[in-house]
Amino acid sequence: MSTLALALAAGAVIGLALGALGGGGSVLAVPALIYLLGFTPAAATTASLIIVTATSATALYRHATSGNVRWKTGALFAAAGIPPALAAATLATRVPEPALTAAFAAVAGLAAWRMFAAPAPGRQPRPVRPARAAGAGAGLGSITGFLGVGGGFLAVPALVSVLGLRMRAAVGTSLLVITVNSLAALAARTGTHAPLHWAVIAPFTGAAALGAWDGKRLAAKISGPALQRAFATVLLAVAALMLTDALH
Repeated sequence: MSTLALALAAGAVIGLALGALGGGGSVLAVPALIYLLGFTPAAATTASLIIVTATSATALYRHATSGNVRWKTGALFAAAGIPPALAAATLATRVPEPALTAAFAAVAGLAAWRMFAAPAPGRQPRPVRPARAAGAGAGLGSITGFLGVGGGFLAVPALVSVLGLRMRAAVGTSLLVITVNSLAALAARTGTHAPLHWAVIAPFTGAAALGAWDGKRLAAKISGPALQRAFATVLLAVAALMLTDALH
């Protein structure tokens, strides 16, 4: 299969998952760039931020038109993540690549676990506690900046269990958080790496954005728990592959 075809296929799968689940799909962007498309871990995390930003913004628009975004809550959550995202993105450029790969494997494993242990349906909305929202947002920003992932697999459970949003609102609001954090982390990495392979990144991003547009339709056809379990299984396999690679 050609490089272009691989980029289009991987982008479509990641976009579908992100649009349907509000997170998780971007965790596959980095391993796809490394193992399918030949990027180094450092270049892959930066390229992933470009892909995640565009894809999340596309999915955010789709969810916003359906009224599934809680703008005030999302803005507070995202604002708390900007400084950690900037700091972590700068730190990531100084970390040895095997360590970066191992850290990513750990996060992919965590993402799979969170998907298997899917959060219960959201409770009645309650007033947002700024301290709790800020703490969760800062942690998410750190992960986004360091590893180049959106972190929706952590944002959605946090928005449901910590802030009391219903699942649909949590998915839509998480996309706002992911978009803001990814932009911040990408800004911190600008100019820190060799030129990126735009001939690969552009079609990958385009396919992911189109996939995210249809992700909501996919979620309506397949039950959420079934979709999460299938994706979690793939993530576990990816985590095992990356950890093995990092240890050799």
